Amino acid sequence: MAPPTDSYVLVAGGAGYIGSHTVLELVSAGYKVVVVDNLCNSSEESIIRVRELTNTPDIPLVKLDLRDAAGLDKVFTEYKVKSVIHFAGLKAVGESTKIPLEYYDANVSGAITLLKAMAKHSVPEFVFSSSATVYGDATRFPNMIPIPEECPTGPTSPYGHTKLIIEEILEDTAAADPNLKVAVLRYFNPIGAHPSGRIGEDPRGIPNNLLPYVAQVAVGRRPQLQVFGNDYEGSPDGTPIRDYIHVVDLAQGHLAALAKLDSVKGENGEGFLRAWNLGSGKGSTVLQIISSFEKATGQKIPFEIVGRRKGDVLDLTAKPDRANTELNWKVKLSVEDACRDLWKWTTENPWGYDGKPE
Repeated sequence: MAPPTDSYVLVAGGAGYIGSHTVLELVSAGYKVVVVDNLCNSSEESIIRVRELTNTPDIPLVKLDLRDAAGLDKVFTEYKVKSVIHFAGLKAVGESTKIPLEYYDANVSGAITLLKAMAKHSVPEFVFSSSATVYGDATRFPNMIPIPEECPTGPTSPYGHTKLIIEEILEDTAAADPNLKVAVLRYFNPIGAHPSGRIGEDPRGIPNNLLPYVAQVAVGRRPQLQVFGNDYEGSPDGTPIRDYIHVVDLAQGHLAALAKLDSVKGENGEGFLRAWNLGSGKGSTVLQIISSFEKATGQKIPFEIVGRRKGDVLDLTAKPDRANTELNWKVKLSVEDACRDLWKWTTENPWGYDGKPE
């Protein structure tokens, strides 16, 4: 289905890592996009580069915190918004255990303010950037690895709790609003960068995710990598198992979700809500990812094994069959592709978007 030409997709958190890649895919597919981002963990430069890559100079970027109801109302008034993709929020598992109130305020309050603005302006479509962390430790149940959407939830961190609370708010809101259509996308582990090397992951401070840290070690920004735990029973090498997915594949999953929402409607006086796992279905350990990066780049990564990180679980591998079938979406790019693209991004932008040492 061709995207509408007279309405906008509002991308909350669109200057961030996954958001900027999704904005690029949306614009490339013919969607009009307005980006809302408070830039607390992102850079305006990402959208400047998306404009260059897509030859679309008029992608608006509104610097705004989602908790600013008046500012958000102004955006919805100015732009004819048909769909919202919601990426905005704090996202580090470890950090969330240290400052949980900040996470609940930013993530849950921001989502509620956004949903209120949508209701006020009769915006019918909502794609939510959720997380596999809502499942918690799926190994506590038999036959739940790889993880299907039916797996009982049970987050092990405040970050995961905020995602699950927002999912529950969305269920209640869709049940009360027959016009609302919601896609809940539970991500596994996004990695890589756009193959152009122009946009990628640029975490502020010390990276919380494995591959950005590995890349910073490889480029000389960090002395060595810390591997959090090698005593996970059930792992081939004792390190945690994750389902790593190229960020370009993940971005395209959002377009597939938008297309799905265009083709469905609620029933029995309720709106539509459906959750989909976006993953590859293939798990890799931390040590396997380090090895893949070394092979793809020719760089040797020094690392040390340290204690487990609070909130981590053994295995988060997706069962993506529902997305494969219902969204007609599946991953096309490999871990090796992601490592190669990440290395191009890192070598061409060794200090991220700002281009200068911390």
